[in-house]
Amino acid sequence: MATLTRPATPRAAAARPRRTVPVGLRSRRDAAVRLAAVVSLWSGLLLVTWWWTAAGGVQELGGWASGLTSAGRLTGLWSSLLLLVQVLLMARVPVLERAFGQDELARVHRLVGFTSFTLMVAHIGLITWGYAAGSLAATPGTLWDLTVTYPGMLLAAAGTVCLVLVVVTSVKAARRRLRYESWHLLHLYAYLGVGLALPHQLWTGTELVSSPGRTVFWWSLWGAAAGAVVVWRVLLPLVRTLRLGLRVEDVVREAPGIVSVHVAGPGLARLRVEAGQFLTWRFLGRDGWTRANPYSLSAAPDGRRLRITVQDVGDGSGSLATLRRGSRVAVEGPYGRLSARARTTRRVALIGAGVGIAPLRALAEGLDYAPGEAALLYRFTDQPLFRAELDELARTRGLQVVPLAGRRRHPDSWLGELLPEGAERYRDVDVVRGWVPDLLDRDVFVCGPAAWAERLRDDLLRAGLPPERLHDETFGW
Repeated sequence: MATLTRPATPRAAAARPRRTVPVGLRSRRDAAVRLAAVVSLWSGLLLVTWWWTAAGGVQELGGWASGLTSAGRLTGLWSSLLLLVQVLLMARVPVLERAFGQDELARVHRLVGFTSFTLMVAHIGLITWGYAAGSLAATPGTLWDLTVTYPGMLLAAAGTVCLVLVVVTSVKAARRRLRYESWHLLHLYAYLGVGLALPHQLWTGTELVSSPGRTVFWWSLWGAAAGAVVVWRVLLPLVRTLRLGLRVEDVVREAPGIVSVHVAGPGLARLRVEAGQFLTWRFLGRDGWTRANPYSLSAAPDGRRLRITVQDVGDGSGSLATLRRGSRVAVEGPYGRLSARARTTRRVALIGAGVGIAPLRALAEGLDYAPGEAALLYRFTDQPLFRAELDELARTRGLQVVPLAGRRRHPDSWLGELLPEGAERYRDVDVVRGWVPDLLDRDVFVCGPAAWAERLRDDLLRAGLPPERLHDETFGW
């Protein structure tokens, strides 16, 4: 049977982080940003559709060859817009990153990406077929002629190859065969693919430059996308790394295959990072230092040092145990919405599995709550991480800690085997409500392996947890 660590009367209440923003205020602002982003996207799609209609696109659908060409132009416009949206989604624009969070941005990015790629393929096929006067037999020759004779088409062909490479490696079956670092490097070809398509669109796309309004719209969109990449993915990380001056302070073995890396730097107080967030890390002076890895904080930032806790999964994480003290550190971020800004209520539940406890342990330290307002449920197989630290938080902060030990009781379960007698008769979420009766009235923060987190997320939503109170981050990419 799982045992419950009962909270003692807190002795360090005065040490709790001071509330600077009312609970729920930032969450409401982020909701407004998400709504504005969706409205902007659909407005852009409607605008380019209107321009296509005003140029006679609907009338041209009456003929076979002209209809193919007209449909090709429309799919090309949609694809161009969505490709630029893709760039903005990948550029780590702070206002979007804070509003959506990386997991949600990844889901939107995947949907928009596959949609824009499908439209791009349809654009190529329809335009070529239409230029071939509707003859399938003449289409291959027409495609070759268009590629080698029209301005910018060779560059566009190269860009298409880059985008095909990105899409193929983004399929789940392919991602499972690739290391994260390799997949991330290949994914950067999306920027090259979109960039190579620019000359073709501006030289041959009449819908893009046939009026001052259209020219301003497309050039502004291209400029915003390119500027976002340069500023947020290149310049800001470089400047931030130089200003922070981070170095490895210590490496601590927490458990077999799991280490904590402590990092400090003179400029760390300038970094606006919150408990629960993650950064993208490069540890200089070791093999593979050019490849970045995202790791969450496992302790609340105090302005003097940061701590991450990483499990050896066979990629760059495996070499962290051999880091030398004093090694320089480059970072991007902070990123992620698994933080106080997503909070909508005073009462919270933190549910993690394995090394997914790391950001939740930081949240348990960094969030503002009174005794009884925060519960942490932690599923582990062999031994829990941060046991002494969690016991201390229970004693001094009134954190309710519920360990869920053992392997899953059945394939669809997200709980452990060592549960109260008779628990097997109930759904997982109902078992948990035995410990946290008001679970569905709390903000629930979830972190763990992707498949486990998906089962937990589905279970909570089916039980009636409002979607806006569920905040999750997974290890999937």
